[in-house]
Amino acid sequence: MQSSQAGILADNTKQARYLFFSIASMAEIEEALVALNQHVDCEKTVIGFGQSLTEAMGKTVAGLSTMPAQSTNGIEIPSTPAALWCWLRGDDRGELLHRSLQIEELLAPAFVLNDVIDSFMYDQSRDLSGYEDGTENPQGDEAIAAAIVQGQGAGLDGGSFVAVQQWLHDFDSLQSMTTEQRDDVIGRHISDNEEFDEAPESAHVKRAAQESFEPEAFLLRRSLPWLDGMQAGLVFVAFAKSFDAFEAVLNRMLGHEDKISDALFSFTRPVSGAYFWCPPVSNGRLDLSALGL
Repeated sequence: MQSSQAGILADNTKQARYLFFSIASMAEIEEALVALNQHVDCEKTVIGFGQSLTEAMGKTVAGLSTMPAQSTNGIEIPSTPAALWCWLRGDDRGELLHRSLQIEELLAPAFVLNDVIDSFMYDQSRDLSGYEDGTENPQGDEAIAAAIVQGQGAGLDGGSFVAVQQWLHDFDSLQSMTTEQRDDVIGRHISDNEEFDEAPESAHVKRAAQESFEPEAFLLRRSLPWLDGMQAGLVFVAFAKSFDAFEAVLNRMLGHEDKISDALFSFTRPVSGAYFWCPPVSNGRLDLSALGL
């Protein structure tokens, strides 16, 4: 029986680390992945593979692609692909560090660690702007329907596709706004998290309302704030059964449909972006049969 990596559907991540690896030695990829698969539990550590890795192994995973870079209306959407992504979940930053070191050792010398982002839950799942994040996340069976691949066959069913972006906030811009202006940017009142009809068309909730697309563009968001020195923002993490929903939402945010850009860009921009395929689980381990393992 195949299933998804349990961490994808789990709630309430208190602390997290995101590890991004590139390929260093083609000849030792398979050995490293087998070692990694013996170590991870798929709940506290979620694994994703980039297109460069599947291609290096001579395999194609249907639906997996590289996030395209975009530039429109003065807004840059960068593409920073990686071969392998690890999302470490936990409650203790020290434990996450030691788990990171173990994973880095397991993957060497086939892979080299290029980037690490530390993140955390702020208040009750709020973005550092102060607004609640992931309010419209699907729940239960709807979350599974949105985020988990089904009906594609062994080695694919139970998998998921994830878009990962690091967003950098401009707190000077944010703090220069009145509460009413901030509410207009988001489309919710910060006081009670309620949407309001009189918000401008550029408000984020109007740009990204998942049920307003055809077909509906539901994503399972697992985003968390990040902090490094005096720079901070949000690590946007969204799981789906394909990248279609994410791309539909992003295109509307960029104003491709009606030339109206999301007001969110008034105080935050993505500085990285990548797509990954998260393989399913079989008998307690990652099912890597789609990669020939």
